[in-house]
Amino acid sequence: MSDDLPPDGDPFGGIPFLGELMKMLQGQAAGGVDAARQLARSIANDGESEPNIDPADRIAVETLVRVAELQVQNATDLPVARGGALRATVANRSQWADQTIDDYRPLFEALAEGMTASMGTPDDLPVGDPMAEMMASLSQMMGPMMLGMTTGSMVGNLARSALGGNSLPVPRPPDAPILVLLPNLDHFSAEWSLDRDDVRLWVCLHEVAHHAVINVPHVRERLTRLLHRHARSFERDPESLGRAFGDFDLSAGPEALAELQDTLGDPEAILGAVRSAEQEALQPELTALVASITGYVDHIMDRIGAPLIGSYAMLTEALRRRRVEADASDRFVERILGLELDRAHYERGREFVAGIAERAGDDGVNRLFSDPTHLPTPNEVDAPGLWLARIDLPDQTP
Repeated sequence: MSDDLPPDGDPFGGIPFLGELMKMLQGQAAGGVDAARQLARSIANDGESEPNIDPADRIAVETLVRVAELQVQNATDLPVARGGALRATVANRSQWADQTIDDYRPLFEALAEGMTASMGTPDDLPVGDPMAEMMASLSQMMGPMMLGMTTGSMVGNLARSALGGNSLPVPRPPDAPILVLLPNLDHFSAEWSLDRDDVRLWVCLHEVAHHAVINVPHVRERLTRLLHRHARSFERDPESLGRAFGDFDLSAGPEALAELQDTLGDPEAILGAVRSAEQEALQPELTALVASITGYVDHIMDRIGAPLIGSYAMLTEALRRRRVEADASDRFVERILGLELDRAHYERGREFVAGIAERAGDDGVNRLFSDPTHLPTPNEVDAPGLWLARIDLPDQTP
């Protein structure tokens, strides 16, 4: 077969379709972050343009972030702003997607690494065969290509529903600004006939509280490590990959390009069946940590929200219901990142922190993130008395 290679050494020179296929993949790989941004913006806005944020709205939300910073600082023992004043970015969907792609890039690189490791080139491909050459080249380009497509697709779908930068409990850079996605927030207010300014303040409080917890150094380190380990641990399953690409017809001409791109653009077709035993083993620890974070944030919100927002109870019911009624694309992103943010998760976290508060008051709650050894185990999240006993805090239940 090697004698049939063209003089220039291009294994696809005599096979026009394969040459076009590789050009497409090379273009995807070369696009990098710019390609991811373009895809994310297109998905976020259904390919339509969107207006910039009105300066008056930007100033109003930035003022609310200042209020939220003071309230969270007074209600917790956690430093809210680290290394300087807390900053805020009031964004539309495109701006939110751009910032998120930059902030999540290390995690998505780990995810692409895990995805491509699970799709290694078979060892038994014949030397000199054009198909073997293509498979080898495809394997080399798969990482950058999948990074761009996966990043763009996931972030674009998140931008359609997110209200702030912490819609997912994924650490952003420590100095990242508080991120408020204003069009989504105001659309939700109008759709539910809620007071717009009250919803804005609620979201700012929620974002600042998350920011304070996730930026505790040992919390950030543990959460980042678990997320990255999960992302890198996808396992190769040749049979599932064969099913994903089994009907792909290399002789179908240009139509096959669209078919392949659709397949590669659907991460579930590739990732849905390659969840590994290592990821399953990581899940309890990751889920317990995230539950303690979300439960703590809900507890702080309930302490500081009611005195500030007259409609706090109604807003909280609506906003907390919204977060557990995510659509399929949001659920897929959560699952790929190792997050299980359903109703049971949030109830578990709230019950854990409420159990601490009932037994040991807010002093006990404030110790939850005060020391690396205080981070709860999966068993302790379901039994706050065990956590209190371990950290040697007296049980104050009458």
